[in-house]
This record gives sequence, C-alpha cells and structure tokens, in this order.
Amino acid sequence: MSYEFPSELKYTRTHEWVDLHDKIATVGITDYAQNQLGDIVFVELPAIGLVLEKESNAGEIESVKAVGDLLMPLSGEIIEVNEQLAENPELVNSSPFEDGWMIKIKISNPFEIDELISVEQYKELVKSEEQ
Repeated sequence: MSYEFPSELKYTRTHEWVDLHDKIATVGITDYAQNQLGDIVFVELPAIGLVLEKESNAGEIESVKAVGDLLMPLSGEIIEVNEQLAENPELVNSSPFEDGWMIKIKISNPFEIDELISVEQYKELVKSEEQ
C-alpha cells in the first residue's frame, strides 16, 4: 500500500501530523491512520479555548470499523477546530492533510516540538507496523 507522507510536516508515534507556523500547530491524522480506520463517519473535536497537555485526548474519530483517539501532539490551547468535519467527516479520508485537518493549537511549550518525529522516522514506524 502506498501512503502520502508530506515531508514538510512533523509526526507523532500515534499517527498525528503537525504543521507548525510560529506558535500555531495545525493537527490531523495521517494518511496511514485514516486508511487503518476505514470510512470515517463521525469526528468529535474539543471546545475552542480548551487547554490540553501533550498526549491527552483531544477528540474521537469514529469509523465503520473502530473508534480512534485524536491525541494532542503538543501542549497548548485549542484556537480553532475544523467545523466542516461535523457535516463531512469523510474529508479525513479523502484529504487527510488539507481539508481533513482537525484542530489548531496555540502551543505553550516550544520544547515539545523536538519530541515530534521526522517524515523519515514516521515512514519507518509505518513500515514496522505493517509487518
């Protein structure tokens, strides 16, 4: 199976991607993660203004096969959620890196960025999970 791995993004070991600009992180789940979940039917996102710690639960992604958690890749405040996903959760399947983004975080601890993994490390992780 061939997956998309945008090289400009950072990744987590729990299959979230992070697009960082200054102190704002846009977050979603990876192409591999959406493929593992199957057809996504519902996405529950956190309230704007909520402050969450890294690795805490920021939402749920329900598919026809399973329910997955959206984990915070970095600590910070939720400043925006993708409202389109309420009506069109399938955007996560069709466009995981663009239209299917989930949350925007104003990060509170820039040092955590160093704990995210590179595209090469993420590709290795996916390869190891597929075996």
